[in-house]
Amino acid sequence: MDRRDFLTLAAGTAVATALAPALVRAQTSAFEAQTVQGTVMPTLGKITGTSLPSNGPAENGVRYRPPFRFGMGGTQIGNIFAPISDAQAQATLDAAWDGGVRLFDTSPYYGHGLSEHRLGTFLRTKPRDQYLVSTKVGRVFHPSRDLLAPDFWAEKLNFSYEYAYTAEGARRSVEDSLQRMGLSSIDIVYIHDLGPDNVELPQPWTRSYETARTGAMVELERMRNEGLIKAWGFGINRPEAAVLAATGDGPTPDIVLLACQYSIIDHEEAHTKTFPALAAKGITVTVGTPLNDGFLGGRNRYHFSDKLPAGVVEKRAQLAEVAKRNGIDIRTAALQFAGAPSIVSAIVPGSRVPAQVEANIQSMKVSIPPAFWEELRERKLILPDAPVPS
Repeated sequence: MDRRDFLTLAAGTAVATALAPALVRAQTSAFEAQTVQGTVMPTLGKITGTSLPSNGPAENGVRYRPPFRFGMGGTQIGNIFAPISDAQAQATLDAAWDGGVRLFDTSPYYGHGLSEHRLGTFLRTKPRDQYLVSTKVGRVFHPSRDLLAPDFWAEKLNFSYEYAYTAEGARRSVEDSLQRMGLSSIDIVYIHDLGPDNVELPQPWTRSYETARTGAMVELERMRNEGLIKAWGFGINRPEAAVLAATGDGPTPDIVLLACQYSIIDHEEAHTKTFPALAAKGITVTVGTPLNDGFLGGRNRYHFSDKLPAGVVEKRAQLAEVAKRNGIDIRTAALQFAGAPSIVSAIVPGSRVPAQVEANIQSMKVSIPPAFWEELRERKLILPDAPVPS
């Protein structure tokens, strides 16, 4: 039941009308406790690490590898699904920074500029050479005079957008992001939501890709050569555009953000097909949503939907059971698994409250018994050759 259901229930009868103020207050509090505060799974296991993992210099043949292996995704501070206050967003970012996080991923799309505004406000007092920011292009935003239709950005800023994978659109988007965040440069820029899963595109995705190949991709190369950005790639929920860029004509991406594609519960396609195609061209990967949009952290939502695929609840239960027997929690296993492949440069789980980001940071410092990974392989819960943390 969501908040609108609560309000309808409260106003449904004469009795409910009389009790409506108290009823709405109580049920609104319950709603906010579930959606705004955020759930936090305790971190189990022996913490042996003293800092977050980092990367050394990029190896020969690797196009770009950021120094930080663990970051924070910006969808939550963009009010995805439920609003949070500016104060809560800043407190969550404070917790990330205090815990050693120095890589922050955002997008103009997240809250229609809200995530970038909040991140920029937070970073304004931080030394620019101590952190990395990634954002995205593909949409250009304009002030809207009309009230925008509801979607999964709660209380978003009143800006509408149009898709723009052209050179001009990419340049405009980067310049707008620089102004929202108050920065003079951006470290990584991803071409956003370009793939067959994006049914909102005004034309077939392959045509949009061709526009990007001769437009946004060329312009991002130019921006990198100018020093305005350090690297570029794709930020996508399906691999097709990244694989096409790696194997076809046109500029070659440096790094790709793959969301909803590599996790402990779903990794076969990425491991066997996507990763090899990208690695052949020296392209590295940032793993987005390593907890399957919170599913591996205890939420009954999977890849931005409450429609759970067949078998995932049962598989999660099996993973949790093996984890418990080995003295760890499933979130810790999931985060470390997502960061284990050599092609992966970073993972960027999102966080809604300080306790979530603090728990994620703790998970990266836990020593996981080798027997845990051996049992997952024996029970065929992970692929036999899937990389695991050493």
